Amino acid sequence: MNKCDTTEKKFSMKNYIIFFSIGILFGIAMTKSEAISWFRIYEMFRFQSFHMYGIIGVAVILGMIQVFIIKKYNTKNVHKKEIKFHAKQASNYRYILGGIIFGLGWALSGACPGPMFTLLGNGIVVMIVVILSALLGTFVYGLVKDKLPH
Repeated sequence: MNKCDTTEKKFSMKNYIIFFSIGILFGIAMTKSEAISWFRIYEMFRFQSFHMYGIIGVAVILGMIQVFIIKKYNTKNVHKKEIKFHAKQASNYRYILGGIIFGLGWALSGACPGPMFTLLGNGIVVMIVVILSALLGTFVYGLVKDKLPH
């Protein structure tokens, strides 16, 4: 059963324009902060610079603030439905395995999901291969997720 049912209402053109604009702003922020730079990522993993840790830390803090605001004020989504947070089942194995797979993909491509699109927008055309590979991986996961231990 899908916990996030959005089939009731369709997005209007205004919503798509808003989402597209937010994506463009995200891409500009990623580019200007150098978060899409393989060299900055390399520095981070070698513990040579605080730059990427600062960006990730700010993102985590902003996420915490947003969750606090959503919970405190019962914020609604674009379909006017209350946003609910569901408790997750504790399972270290699946998080470790998922982290390894994510990390391998990041290491092989040089980018995590957000910067993939930003790099493509910056003219790094080879990212099309990475994006298609990520989509294929997501599709395969969808096919086998019921057979995996969750």
